[in-house]
Amino acid sequence: MLNKVSLAEQSAKSGAPPKTRKKTWIGREWHHFRNNRELFLLSLPGIVYKLIFAYIPMIGLIIAFKNYRYDLGIFGSKWVGLDNFRYLFTTDTAWRITRNTVLYNTAYIVVGTSAALLLAILMNEIKAKWSKFYQTALFLPHFLSWVLVGYIAYAFLNHSDGFINRTLESFGLNPVSWYQDAAPWPFILILVQLWKVVGFNTLIYFAGIIGINSEYYEAARIDGATKRQMAFKITIPLMTPIIIIMLILSIGNMFRGDFGLHYFIPNNSGFLYGSTDIIDTYVYRALREVGNVSMSAATGFYQSVVGLVLVLTANKIVRRINPDNSLW
Repeated sequence: MLNKVSLAEQSAKSGAPPKTRKKTWIGREWHHFRNNRELFLLSLPGIVYKLIFAYIPMIGLIIAFKNYRYDLGIFGSKWVGLDNFRYLFTTDTAWRITRNTVLYNTAYIVVGTSAALLLAILMNEIKAKWSKFYQTALFLPHFLSWVLVGYIAYAFLNHSDGFINRTLESFGLNPVSWYQDAAPWPFILILVQLWKVVGFNTLIYFAGIIGINSEYYEAARIDGATKRQMAFKITIPLMTPIIIIMLILSIGNMFRGDFGLHYFIPNNSGFLYGSTDIIDTYVYRALREVGNVSMSAATGFYQSVVGLVLVLTANKIVRRINPDNSLW
């Protein structure tokens, strides 16, 4: 009796009975859907794509906790708990591949962000017709596969008839066995990654610069500001939100290396593993040579969890400093 009285009192205070409020909410959402049905239909292919290729395959995460056997299937294989993770972290190369993955991604983020921002600022200073040419030239490598880029790198680095060694010989210098000397490869990988990726990031920053109100620059010119002063006092500060968002997204992939870059560019040379090997290439070789699917799944799960933690942490730090620049 008391419950009925309380429910009646709450309904009276709210101005409408619970069923009416529920119908009102459903009606409001249906009205919103009808008004924006074209946008919902346009987003439907993307939703279906994500559902099929991103969410349904997440069922396979349980392989990371099983001793997977093809004849038993995913659900029939034996549970082994955290044994697959223990196998990954107790190997002799665990520290090396983790160190390489983190350091390479840090270098890619720092060098790539700096170069893309610089190129975007420079493109904003040239004439429109030349700007289109440079945009196209910078963006084209983005569409090349790492297999093709690997052949291009091989044409430069081949010991017998590579372009670099032929140039060295023309100056009377000895050729270098690039695929057997691990020392220069951190610089080679950073350079190749920058050449292929910088165009995409440059266009993102360039689009942000175009959106800046030109009145800021006109006022700065009247005050006698130089191009460098306008870049550091106007362009970069106003681009800070975009830069931070790009950094947060990049930090999320800190433990997920670029497999194509680190596998095809060094040509999978065993002499270079100490300098070029990362988590992804190591797991691929373990899967190919040993056939340990469970360990590969455990590694992917570990990378995803760490990436999520890094994104949440970076976003929280940014939100504490400046809430307007955070992702959420």
